[in-house]
Amino acid sequence: MSRINKNVILALLTLTSSAFLLFQLYYYKHYLSAKNGAGLSKSKGSRIGFDSIQWRAVKKFIMLTSSQNVPVFLIDPLLLELINKNLEQVKNTSHGSTSGCNFFCVPRDFTAFALQYHLWKNEEGWFQIAENMGFQCLKIESKDPRLDGIDSLSGTEIPLHYICKLATHAIHLVVFHERSGNYLWHGHLRLKGHIDRKFIPFRKLQFGRYAGAFDRPELQQITVDGLEVLIPKDPAHFLEEVPHSRFIECRYKEARAFFQQYLDDNTVEAVAFRKRAKELLQLAARTLKKLGVRFWLSSGTCLGWYRQCSIIPYSKDVDLGIFIQDYKSNIISAFQDAGLPLKHKFGKVEDSLELSFQGKDDIKLDIFFFYEETDHMWNGGTQAKTGKKFKYLFPKFTLCWTEFVDMKVHVPCETIEYIEANYGKNQQGM
Repeated sequence: MSRINKNVILALLTLTSSAFLLFQLYYYKHYLSAKNGAGLSKSKGSRIGFDSIQWRAVKKFIMLTSSQNVPVFLIDPLLLELINKNLEQVKNTSHGSTSGCNFFCVPRDFTAFALQYHLWKNEEGWFQIAENMGFQCLKIESKDPRLDGIDSLSGTEIPLHYICKLATHAIHLVVFHERSGNYLWHGHLRLKGHIDRKFIPFRKLQFGRYAGAFDRPELQQITVDGLEVLIPKDPAHFLEEVPHSRFIECRYKEARAFFQQYLDDNTVEAVAFRKRAKELLQLAARTLKKLGVRFWLSSGTCLGWYRQCSIIPYSKDVDLGIFIQDYKSNIISAFQDAGLPLKHKFGKVEDSLELSFQGKDDIKLDIFFFYEETDHMWNGGTQAKTGKKFKYLFPKFTLCWTEFVDMKVHVPCETIEYIEANYGKNQQGM
């Protein structure tokens, strides 16, 4: 009897241990692995995580754009940041060799791509093909700001954003248009009355809160999670641009009204001055870009952009602003090497610095350095003849991109407050 009891107990213990081991294996496979985003598939050699909704949506979108020759590249900040951190590893990944879904399977509502509209040769029909593939698509258009200066063409509409949703994941296709300053621009995403606000959570979109401007990126093809995609060759530079990309247009309508009241000066002298001023501004921009120094249009040059979308012909100089924290000790020698001798230097780096360089034919380049206080900014001024010093106060401002004389340049985003601080509330007749 004692022997039977021992055998029964031994069998029960063995059975219990086996059941517990099987439970542990099941728990790990179906709960822990799935929780960590790496659920193992039953079939040998299958890849991990590739059944996610977002990966399938991106895969279908890439299939669509490839088959229809739609020139897109990845601009999603979250994904570009992850890729950039592992760039060498990603570059060395060949198509089909990926063992896990490490990027496109990261949970999120959207994946953002850019469409290079100037390279798109076959726009017709792709929208219908996308819907045939299961996407629900939305097209957002608005008038082309590049034509605002031409009365007969100012109402022409262009596509600005496409949003294609598959199940619960959406592809945000941001349309990048060429601008005359050799850069790329995208428009503000404005929802018109007929658009369903519940189509997607629009407020979570990372592009479209405002218009944006970007340097034209060189692209490279890589394999990400088994999918071939184009990304900027320098992802870090693109990511640096994103939070500082806001773009504001010149006010063409107001400029036309200004010239109806005050006739434009089209004399030979005025045309020649505008040409020389544009060349000086281009030279200054190239010099400061080499130094890595941000600048913006200031004083009379900023007033000309804001009021008449052009250079004021009687201003006789080009005015730029620079934050004092961006000052470089070799800035004077850099301009002298560019062919612009120093004419005046007022103040010092610690207080009221102002530089003036001599261009061709008596046109000057004036650079004002701005200092930041708790609740305002200021720059110093010195009267050349008397040496009398002034201090000009400005409300705090940020920088936006704009287009001026076929260039992408910065202006204060809070332009009217900046100009009023400089010239008062009535600048029309100045």
